[in-house]
This record gives sequence, structure tokens and C-alpha cells, in this order.
Amino acid sequence: MEIVPGKLLKGVNSPADLKKLKKEELVQLSAELRQYIVDVVSVHGGHFGASLGVVELSVALHYVFKTPYDQLVWDVGHQAYGHKILTGRRDNFVTNRKYHGLSGFPKRSESEYDTFGVGHSSTSISAALGMAMASVYKGEADRQHIAVIGDGAMTAGISFEAMNHAGIEKSNVLIILNDNCMSIDPNVGALKEYLTDITTSHTFNEMRDTVWKALGKLPVGKNFSRSVAGKLETSLKGIVSKSSNLFEALKLRYFGPVDGHNVIKLVDILSDLKNLPGPKILHIKTVKGKGYELAEKDQTKWHAPGLFDKVTGEIYKKKFSIPQPPKYQDVFGKTIIELAKQNPKIFGITPAMPSGCSLKEMMELMPDRAFDVGICEQHAVTLSAGMATQGIRVFCNIYSSFMQRAYDMVIHDVAIQNLPVIFCLDRAGLVGEDGPTHHGCYDIAYMRCIPNMIVSAPMNESELRNLMYTAQLDSTVNPFSIRYPRGEGVMPEWQTPFTEIKIGTGRKLKDGEDIAILSFGHPGNFAAEAIRNVKSSGINPAHYDMRFVKPLDEEMLHDVFAKYHKIITIEDGTVVGGFGSAILEFMAAHNYSAHVEILGIPDRIVEHGSPKQLYEEIKLDANSITDTIKKVYAMEIEKVQI
Repeated sequence: MEIVPGKLLKGVNSPADLKKLKKEELVQLSAELRQYIVDVVSVHGGHFGASLGVVELSVALHYVFKTPYDQLVWDVGHQAYGHKILTGRRDNFVTNRKYHGLSGFPKRSESEYDTFGVGHSSTSISAALGMAMASVYKGEADRQHIAVIGDGAMTAGISFEAMNHAGIEKSNVLIILNDNCMSIDPNVGALKEYLTDITTSHTFNEMRDTVWKALGKLPVGKNFSRSVAGKLETSLKGIVSKSSNLFEALKLRYFGPVDGHNVIKLVDILSDLKNLPGPKILHIKTVKGKGYELAEKDQTKWHAPGLFDKVTGEIYKKKFSIPQPPKYQDVFGKTIIELAKQNPKIFGITPAMPSGCSLKEMMELMPDRAFDVGICEQHAVTLSAGMATQGIRVFCNIYSSFMQRAYDMVIHDVAIQNLPVIFCLDRAGLVGEDGPTHHGCYDIAYMRCIPNMIVSAPMNESELRNLMYTAQLDSTVNPFSIRYPRGEGVMPEWQTPFTEIKIGTGRKLKDGEDIAILSFGHPGNFAAEAIRNVKSSGINPAHYDMRFVKPLDEEMLHDVFAKYHKIITIEDGTVVGGFGSAILEFMAAHNYSAHVEILGIPDRIVEHGSPKQLYEEIKLDANSITDTIKKVYAMEIEKVQI
């Protein structure tokens, strides 16, 4: 189905075209841009509410500033759809997040207007400040640098680190705080309360309104500029709240809050701020999902709803004729509640992803034992470590790619002190359309090298439950990592009784001849399908589910290498330093000779696409594993040099 943009939007192929419009026409353009996002995302999918909330801001920024010379950084990038459409990618926007199509996030290699690659939150202020300082050095005094950051992303430590530095620089940095009280779930913490206080302060707002009314009666007429008025308002804020204004205390000139959906007012304010040198912050109030009523009412559900009927709001769900297995994250959410009812020492911690990781139900049932701590993975890990010193068994649930942000804390605060924090690494492997910023490729390698760390992965939902059960036992005294993919469940009947798994033990799923397949985690299911595929060819591989990459089941591996000289390892992590590498290290340490074929995520950046497309691309799907088994089976092992 062809999606046709509105009359004004159709003529905007770049910000240069946008600037040809009259300021009054921007209201209509904003309406057309919002409708175009609704039209495309409803049919082709993607993130939704965040971009609807910044339509007017997107228009105003490209109207006022000289992009891409003036550099615009969109924090996270969920909110950058309007930006992409206005910067020459309107007609390609239907390929957004699709295999070989546009990225769902700003990406430097995609457009000169995408000044910084984003996907993880809270990097925009640091990046924009770095650009601004470089511009000062190069003598580009007129160049502007704008960071658009949400109030959720502002809770991360790196944002405060950047503001602390920005306040002492003379660079042209404008921070736009897009305040909508949401990230994916509602925002939490003292900063949210502080921003609410700024917005709703009766003393400040009444005094400001009084001054503006008084100014309207003064005989200044057309000679009285908005810049002068803005300076008076700034002075007013200094009288009322400078001692308590966090941003002013960091030496950032604070303006706002203002209505982020009034495009005319935004253009006027941004035009004034453009001429004001130095670091400053503009606080705008917006509504996530603005202009689509259902998205405004249920902002979490409509963050990324999938395909839907834009008229009725019906979200299309796949229909299955047989019961479907639950998602791994949902099994985690149900299981931690079961365990917490049995063990009063269990707590749950997540950095801003309670719905995504399924901790939300525990937060509702046990609010004194489950916490969303905001977008701050470092704090989540060290908070968990502090609890662990007091005998609490913390399940710290962080997406695999987000855990990278807390790596120092994992080593310094958890592993060195050998505290039994349980890390549940959701979204391990290739996550699909979110692409390389979210793929969970590296946790096997980066966890495996840490002393004291136990590194495990379940092949199915029952194994996830048993690993979680094992990790919380008093007899488990080490940090414990459990990794699992997004969704991808395989067991409709998943709620099996808990069984303790001896740490460092695998299981033999199938005996065989000639070839042994060693799998780690969920890809063992791809291997099992491949084994069934080769049965008709007379090939009979053995299959071992290793369950742990640290410690390895050395007893089992001695048996494997004594019997088999052709071995295939399978993992959904990087092949550099991962599970396959651990097997090679074991082989070398014990002087075994065998051909080992390592299958996993290659040593390159894997782009976005559906998980099926990506696993086919890297040859980790069942059909590719089938081909590998046949190839290895046909090898003359005597010719292989180890």
C-alpha cells in the first residue's frame, strides 16, 4: 500500500526546503509529519510514541538551525523519526528497521544529518559537548550544537557528568530537556519530582505571568525584543529559584519550561537561544504519543506496539493454532515471584526496563522487594552489591548490551568482593530490528574473563528456571550470570518443578558417532533441529548442552575429546573469546587433537533485520548448521593441522 505524505511534507526533501515555508505553515507541516509517522509505523512497525511527542520540536530545530553544519544529537534515537523524514529519508522511511533498510536510530553512515550514532541512552550531552569543544578549537565560533535528551535519559550518571563539564566550557551547547515523565515505563526518582516541581511551582509561574502581563502594558512596542524579555525572565528565575535550580547551579543558563507542542513558540525561543553564546538548557514539556489518543493514554504499550490499525487502534497479534511457549523474559518474571515467595531474601532490580524484562509484576506484588532504579546500569549493579553484603539475594536484570555500561562495577564492586549477585542478561544474542546497538553479542566473552564469575545459559525455559533456582541457593557463593534471548521460547509446558543444577555441569542430550556438537544456551535448539535434518543422510552427531561456559564441565569434555575428533561448537555470542574459544583453550591445555568448527556471531558489526534473517546471514540457523555438519562429517580428519 502506497503511503502518501501531505501537501507540505511532500515538498520537504531537506531542511533547505523546510526553511522556504512561512512560519505559520509549520503548524500544518507538523500535523502532516505526525500523520505520516502514524501511517508508516502502523503498517511497517517500529517505535511510535517517542517520535510523535517531538514532531513540533523536530520541525522547529531544522527550521531555525543550519543543519547539518549546526549539529543535532538525538539521545537514544527512538524519537528521531521526524528528523529522518525531514532530512531526505521520507520516501525510504517505509524501510525503517527492515533488513538492509534504514536504521531505527540515527546512524552516521546513513546521513550527514545523523551526527552521532545512538541507541543506548544518555550519551547526547557528552557527544554534543565534544563536538562543540572541537568547533571552538577549529575556530568555528558560529557553529551550534544541540542535544535533545529525555527526562528518563537524564537520570543516567553520564548526563550529569556531561552537564558538570559543560557548565565550565564556553562552547555553544544547547541542551533540550524533553520532559514527558516517560522513558519506556514511567520515570522514577527524585529528578522526576524535581522537574515536576519546576513545572508546577505556583510562586515562580505566578510571578512570571505577572511580569509578562506588565511587560505587555509597557510602551516598548516593536522595539522590545524577545531577547530582552527572555533576559528579564532569566533574571526573574534568578530571584525566585536560582539557589534551588539544579541546572543553574551547574552553570547552565536555564530557560523554561515551555510547551513543546507549540511550534511557533519553539521557533521564536530557539531563534533567540541561537544568538545566546555558551552552555544553556531549554526545558520543554511534551506528551509521549501526542496526537494519537491511544498512545497518549497508554504510553508504555504504544512505545513500540508493532503493526496496528491506525483507525481503530487494534494491535495485530499473530494467531496460532496450537499453544505457544512463553517468552524467556516472561518466564523470568513468573519464576522470580515463585522463588521470592519461598525465599524472603530475594530482591529484584532493573534499570528502567520493568516491562521489558518482566519485573513489573513483582514490583506490583512486592513493592518493597523489586525496584526500577532508572536508566543507570552502574548504580543498579553497585546497589545490588551493597544489598548482597547484607545477605540479600539480588536478581539484577539488565539487557546484555546495557550491561556493558556497568562493566567496571561488575568487576570492582561484585567480582573482586565475590558477592553472590545474580545477573540475568536478557536480550542475549541477536535481538533483530533494534540492530547493533542492542545485539547481546559480547557478554559471554566479557563475563568469562572475570574471576569468581559463573557464566551460564539455558537451552529452554525449564533450564532457565533451574538456573535461577540454583543461583539463589545459600550454597551458591559466587556472582552468577544467566543469559537468555528475547522471546524465543520453546516449551509450552514450561512450569516444571525446580531442580538444583550442579554448577559447572552440562548434560548429554544425545549420543552419536563421528561428530560431537557442543552447544551453549538457546542455539542448542537450532542444533537439535539440524541433527534431525541430517538423520536421513546417515549422519549421527552427538549433542551436548554445556549449560556453563565458566566453569566448564571438564569431566564431560574429557569424554568428548577422547571419543570425537570432529567437534562443532554453537553459541549466539561473539566467536572471539566466547564459548568456542573456551573449548579451544581446554583442548590446548590438555593436548587434545581435533578439528573444532566454531559457529557464532562473527567478528564484525551485524546490522539490523529480523532475527531469522540475521541468523541466516551469519549461518547460525538450523539449515546452515545442517550444512556445517555435513561439511565437517565429510572432512578427512588426518589432513587437518591443529
